[in-house]
Amino acid sequence: MIPELTKSSVSMRDPNRVEQILTSMRNAGSSTLQVISDFDMTLTRFAYNGKRCPTCHNILENSKLISEDCKDKLQNLLDTYYPIEIDSTRSVEEKLPLMVEWWTKAHELLVEQKISKDHLVRAVKESEAMLRDGYKQFFDHLHQMSVPLLIFSAGIGDVLEEVIRQAGAFHPNVKVFSNYMDFDDSGVLRAFKGELIHIYNKREGAVLNVEHFKELQSRCNVLLLGDSLGDLNMADGVMDLQNILKIGYLNDKVDERRQSYLNTYDIILEKDETMGVPNAILLYITGQ
Repeated sequence: MIPELTKSSVSMRDPNRVEQILTSMRNAGSSTLQVISDFDMTLTRFAYNGKRCPTCHNILENSKLISEDCKDKLQNLLDTYYPIEIDSTRSVEEKLPLMVEWWTKAHELLVEQKISKDHLVRAVKESEAMLRDGYKQFFDHLHQMSVPLLIFSAGIGDVLEEVIRQAGAFHPNVKVFSNYMDFDDSGVLRAFKGELIHIYNKREGAVLNVEHFKELQSRCNVLLLGDSLGDLNMADGVMDLQNILKIGYLNDKVDERRQSYLNTYDIILEKDETMGVPNAILLYITGQ
């Protein structure tokens, strides 16, 4: 077994099954592998020095691009809907319309702010967004091994890409499915493009992008990284799936959510702000 998997922050429902999947993936080789990941609080840190790190939406909300009135309204939305999102007593069906409501209202508020495309770079630079420790090895290794990294995010694609770009890790093997901004001819935000992607409809995002998965048909082994139960469906569009190993970051309300994560993820990482386990697993699968 990989030494990193014996750390105290790591829990597994069925270690033997994890070992079988890892062996099977390693035997199949890196040419059969693809990595599918969430972004906010999965590839990025949940907290740093005891302080919450911003999500893609937060980066804008905390920036100078947004009026104080808008910030207050967005904060109210967060206070209202975030407890619903992480409430383990409610079903996904019950949460779904409320998540749509949250994202839609937040996007309408952002559009009202007439955000300029040119200012996004600065907003990211001045933010406290941080990718998890060990991110460089993660992104660089996938790039070197030509393993596709598909990021499904309910965040904002333009902001997400900028975070990775500024960290020097946006390689050609990275493909992002997210909410992208639509700018007018003068570079001012006027809407969001296409279908809304929120925390509980990433499966639709996966299935809608069937063309992309067709290109990856020979990549039948998936390493999936997420931090919510909504992330578990991100690989639903994968064709001819052979093995999937699901790694879940359990960042918040650990005790009350542990069981639901153990029931659904193969490996859970509790309050772990690093890419240590995914990196160790990638090195093992790719025979490094």
